[in-house]
Amino acid sequence: MVTRKNEFNSFAQQQGKQPQVLSRRALNRALLSRQMLLERANIPALEAIERLVGMQAQAPNAPYVGLWSRLAHFEHRELSQLLLDRNAVRIVLMRGTIHLVSARDCLVVRPSVQPVLDRWLQGALVKRLEGVDLEELASAGRAFVEIEALTYHELGIRLQERWPDYEPEVLANAVRAQIPLVQIPPRGIWGASGQAAHTSAEAWLGKPLAAESRVEELLLRYLAAFGPASVKDMQVWSGLTGLNQVVERLLPHLRSFLDEEGHVLWDRTDGALPDEDTAVPIRFLGEFDNMLLSYHNRTRIMAEADKPSVFTRNGIIRATVLIDGFVSGLWSIEERRGTASLQIKLFKSVSAAEEAALHEEGSKLLQFAAMDAEEHEIRFVSAIHS
Repeated sequence: MVTRKNEFNSFAQQQGKQPQVLSRRALNRALLSRQMLLERANIPALEAIERLVGMQAQAPNAPYVGLWSRLAHFEHRELSQLLLDRNAVRIVLMRGTIHLVSARDCLVVRPSVQPVLDRWLQGALVKRLEGVDLEELASAGRAFVEIEALTYHELGIRLQERWPDYEPEVLANAVRAQIPLVQIPPRGIWGASGQAAHTSAEAWLGKPLAAESRVEELLLRYLAAFGPASVKDMQVWSGLTGLNQVVERLLPHLRSFLDEEGHVLWDRTDGALPDEDTAVPIRFLGEFDNMLLSYHNRTRIMAEADKPSVFTRNGIIRATVLIDGFVSGLWSIEERRGTASLQIKLFKSVSAAEEAALHEEGSKLLQFAAMDAEEHEIRFVSAIHS
C-alpha cells in the first residue's frame, strides 16, 4: 500500500519543486468549467457528448437533462436524431455501465475498457458457466442479435435452447461481456418507450471496433473533462486497474498538483483552472450524472455526509441540485392532471437570492422536461431560508 508520505515523495522527485496545492473549491471550479456548467456552451450535442467522454445513461432521459444543463440551445430532437441516425449509441462501457457516446467513441472506447468486462466475466459469471466454451457462446450470441435485435431476456432464451443446463440471464450476460451490444431506438428516444433491444455495434454502425486499446488517449480525455484527478479517481471512472503504469507513460503530457489532503492529482497541461471564487449559477443535474460517479474522492462536488441521500441502496443515483457548485439537494418532477410539479428537497438553508435563482432555473427545467404540461409549479419540500 502506498502511503501519503511516499506518494508525496514520489511526486516531489518528479517535480523538483514545491507543488501547488489546489483547494476543494479550486477543484470544484475546474470540474464545472470542463463540464460546461459555469456557463452553457454553444456547441452541438454530439461535440458535447464527446467532450464529456460519454454520459452515464441507465435512465434513458437523464442525458437529455445533462445536455440541457450544459448547452445553450439544446432541444430534445437533437439527441433523438443522433440516436436515430446512428451518430450516437447507448452501450456498456466505463465501469461496466450503460453510457451514451458518439458512434466514433463507441468503436474506440470499447476496446480500451474491455478488461473491465473481462474481469466481470471471469469473476461473476464463469463459475456459473462451467463446461461452456465462452468463444462459442459469444459467436452464437452475436449471430442471434445480428439477425434480429433482441432484449437480454430474449437472447438468453434463445441461447438456452443450445445450452439448456444454464440460466438464460447468465448466458446473455456472458455475451454482453464479450460482444459490444448497443441498445437501438426507440430506447433512449425522448417520449418513446419500449424494452431495450440490442444488436452488435459493428452491425449497427457498419464499422469494426478499433484494433487495439487506447488507454493513454482515454485517460487524457478523462482529465480534459474531469481533471485534475488522482490515479484512484481515474480507476473509479473507468473501472480499469493498473493505471499507475499508464500515467507514468503519460508524464511528458501531464502536470501535477496536490489536494488539501496531500494526494497527488494529475492533469493535462492545457486544463482550465478558474479562480476558486468564480461565481457559479444554479444547475440541475439529471440522474446518474457522471460528475458524481467519476472520483474516488467526491468532495470536490459533494459532501460525504450527503452521499447516502443521493446514492440509494438499490443503485439509483438521484437527480441533484448544485448551489455554489456543490450538491445541495435533490429534485424530481411529478406530473398529475395536467400539472407538472418540480419538487426540490434541499440539504441546507439558502438565501433569498439563491431561492430566487432556484425558481428561475427550475422554471426553465420544467419548460424543457415537462413542456406538454398545462401548468407548472415549484415546491420546496424542506426549509428554505438561512
